[in-house]
Amino acid sequence: MQLQKNVCASRPVRNSAKKLVVKAVQSSQQVASGKPTTYKNQLEALKSMSVVVADTGDVELVKKYKPRDCTTNPSLVLKAVQSGYSTHDILQDHAGAKGKYPSHDPKRPFAGVADALAVNLGAEMLKIVPGRVSTEVDAHLSYDTRATYDKALRLMELYSKKGVDPKRIYIKIASTWEGIEACRKLQKQGIDCNMTLLFSFAQAAACADAGAALISPFVGRILDWYKAKHGRDYAPAEDPGVLSVRRIYTYYKTHNYKTIVMAASFRNAGEIRELAGCDNITISPQLLGELEGCTDPLPRKLLPECRDTSMARLTMIRTTFNEMHGSDEMAVEKLKQGIDGFAADQAKLEDILAKAAQEMSHPGQH
Repeated sequence: MQLQKNVCASRPVRNSAKKLVVKAVQSSQQVASGKPTTYKNQLEALKSMSVVVADTGDVELVKKYKPRDCTTNPSLVLKAVQSGYSTHDILQDHAGAKGKYPSHDPKRPFAGVADALAVNLGAEMLKIVPGRVSTEVDAHLSYDTRATYDKALRLMELYSKKGVDPKRIYIKIASTWEGIEACRKLQKQGIDCNMTLLFSFAQAAACADAGAALISPFVGRILDWYKAKHGRDYAPAEDPGVLSVRRIYTYYKTHNYKTIVMAASFRNAGEIRELAGCDNITISPQLLGELEGCTDPLPRKLLPECRDTSMARLTMIRTTFNEMHGSDEMAVEKLKQGIDGFAADQAKLEDILAKAAQEMSHPGQH
């Protein structure tokens, strides 16, 4: 009997508009009776198919939506501080110990304090969520394998001093070639990496080849580029970001990679619905609220049994990566833009910390 070439999506669910419950797609995981499981809303249904991760630095919102994991980045840490997250204790520790959190760059004396702040925020979130938190390496280091590796070790050291189990941490690294090589070294030491700012198939293939624990393909930012390039809107089912994640997910399942696919950076709930069943999905508080408020059925779109035998397994070396990734105009542009944006927000965060430290050492002066 000939194998079906590409089996990826579940069968559609028959919709009953009168029922104010969400019926999950029947699968091998359902009860033996064969009756569909019912959920109060789409967020609950999604949690039955995918690991839902909160994409926020707001501790109160994490408590509200009860995700399994949390992920942060320099922009979210900055937002948390701008929204009132306290920096006082860290700055006091740093001043009292005369440089407790040293910087790798003398031109950026508060880079180490920013690392400690991100770890403090992550440790607080780990008191709420049962799973993991992702903490990002300084984006300024994205093209330096050794510096990325060293910074990752430093973040793990800071978590260790707080008594955090290392298996509850993902080190978030930009998916440059240099970042991927740092990931390869870290994974061999048992430090799990979340490879972020991922836009191309070449990045995804290289991350899997390096043994990355998890990748974060950016759905919405891919859509942004195509909308600007072609001057048109895209329905969720044809969304270029959605299609990119589907391709990556299929490739990983076809070749039995253990790397988790965590779809990220959504512009609308329709994109999330089209990826229901993806391993992990990281969602902003606004879209978590939208899913929680929707009682329509949520069909499963991605299945772990997904296979496409036409997809050859790739062994990535630098020249292959540069050729494949470099030929993807969108990915090259969005990767650079993403790194530049995170680096800029990191710099803003460090400026805030420097000003706060100045005020603490010279109260009343402006």
